[in-house]
Amino acid sequence: MTLPFDPIGLAPSSNWNPFNPPDRENQKTEEFRTFRRVLFHASLRYIFEPLRAAMTVPELALFGDGHYRRVIYGLGPYIADYPEQVLLACVVQGWCARILTAQAGGAVNDMEALFEALGHGALWDDYGVIPDVLPFTWSFPRADIHELLSPDLLHQVIKGTFKDHLVAWVGDYIERAAMTKKIMADIDRRIAAVPPFPGLRRFPEGRGFKQWTGDDSKALMKVYLPAIEGHVPPQMLRAFRAFLDFCYLVRRNVINEDTLAEIDAALVRYHAERTIFETSGICPNGFCLPRQHSLTHYSYLICEFGAPNGLCSSITESKHIKAVKEPWRRSSRNQAMTQILTINDRLDKLAAARVNFIERGMLDGSPDGTAPSQPIPVQPAAVPRHGGFEDDDIQAVDERDILAEVKLAVKPSSQHAQIPSFPDLLRRFLYGRDYPDLDIPLADVPLDHCPPLPFKVKSYPSATATFLAPSDQSGLGGLLRERIRSVRSWRGGPPRYDCVFVAHDQKTPGFRGLLVARVLLFMSVKHRGFVYPCALVTWFSSIGEEPCPDVGMWMVEPDIDDRGNRVLDIVGLESLVRAAHLIPIFGDDFIPHHFSYTWSLDRFKSFYINKYADHHSHEIAF
Repeated sequence: MTLPFDPIGLAPSSNWNPFNPPDRENQKTEEFRTFRRVLFHASLRYIFEPLRAAMTVPELALFGDGHYRRVIYGLGPYIADYPEQVLLACVVQGWCARILTAQAGGAVNDMEALFEALGHGALWDDYGVIPDVLPFTWSFPRADIHELLSPDLLHQVIKGTFKDHLVAWVGDYIERAAMTKKIMADIDRRIAAVPPFPGLRRFPEGRGFKQWTGDDSKALMKVYLPAIEGHVPPQMLRAFRAFLDFCYLVRRNVINEDTLAEIDAALVRYHAERTIFETSGICPNGFCLPRQHSLTHYSYLICEFGAPNGLCSSITESKHIKAVKEPWRRSSRNQAMTQILTINDRLDKLAAARVNFIERGMLDGSPDGTAPSQPIPVQPAAVPRHGGFEDDDIQAVDERDILAEVKLAVKPSSQHAQIPSFPDLLRRFLYGRDYPDLDIPLADVPLDHCPPLPFKVKSYPSATATFLAPSDQSGLGGLLRERIRSVRSWRGGPPRYDCVFVAHDQKTPGFRGLLVARVLLFMSVKHRGFVYPCALVTWFSSIGEEPCPDVGMWMVEPDIDDRGNRVLDIVGLESLVRAAHLIPIFGDDFIPHHFSYTWSLDRFKSFYINKYADHHSHEIAF
């Protein structure tokens, strides 16, 4: 096949001069577009050319078990957004970039034969193939770019399907209804009224900001579904629910055959429920959307490359921030490229020096020869882009010798429980510690049988829960630590009493084996020589035996006694699992203006257990 451009010499077959920049008139010509494609693939071939020898001749390599083996290398998965995938796969914009793979039924290895059999026009119009350019992988053994394109969670799932499609479609649907501005303003107020949660970014003004980032989309994804309930048809809620389940399943770090079956089932449900956007006139021409089409390949790609979390383009974007944006901010803006390269070079040398110092044991002690009071962190903790939560509310943990624990804060507080029934509750709690195999409820135990009140009760402003959450941004061993707060005044303002999951039946999976409570006071008491950390809580009970059929979350309501007061109890700290996020069930009602998020857990009568608050919640609150 004769190409219009020489892919190696980068010289076009016409009188085009590639060293002179084209004017605006010629930038959109087909000749110039083809030249750019050829230049791109020729550049990649030149970059990877030094690796060709290792792709055919075995080399000795040292493996982790200490043995040497002969290995042959090959090109691995390519992380790219859809526009770059189109450029890499040499397909027409709007077509699937994996159209020529064996999975798609089109494993084609001879483009010349295709071109001679079908011709340029048929390949372009009927198959979406650009025959003028050969992908760079065709020059390497055992490499097919159509098979190497990896899933992209950020642009295909989070920003693509969720933000650019589903959220935009809901906005288009509401614009066709009456009271459009009032409904959109109410959705913003609902989002702003979501109670705080460790690691969850708040939206004080709703979702109305100009420049979206991937972190913005991830944060909105966690709270958006309950906020639109009552303003959109139930089928739209079910479409969102199915998509969110798919999204959270594919973003897990550990995926097995059962998870793959759940992924496929969630995608089938999403395709069935999203038809509401077609029948309502939002997408009258159907869903010819490359980013949504790419979701159908995820099960296959997971089997090929593993969990998509390790191949997301957010990884490369984070490196771009570290290597380009941050050095740019530190530069003088004048001839910044030289300064950026110098900064990166120095940072690399500092990192290498640190590794060398650690290996030589030079950082094991302090300068005076004594052991350090705290271990030196390997790298500073990441500071969130938006100041929606306290920096230490959630953090990764690199420890490996614990599975799960809840510990009180180091320093006690001066907070006291001004509740008349508190002394009786505490005495019955201590009685339960003395007789752990008691067959009757503690509330039925006569106070005369209970031990006297302890001499001193220490209260604490918070507790930390450490648990295994490998799918979230955890430490080396998959551990995550979050802070659960219970204070009368949070940052000099209103009180904050977080909610928690309480272990109920460890043999029952999911939310059926858990209880939900709100912590009013963390404390510790000393009784008969033992110190018992515990918490004063109010209970919530589930509404119904199944999650909400539309939203897919469990519903709970506060337990109320005969006098209309919330039921109080004291539980041991060892029974707490981690923080729980409750979102009010807004229904059809509109949120009043100037409603504060600090009132939500007190003013509303029923709540959703937000299983989308983070990945660990999705794994335990199903």
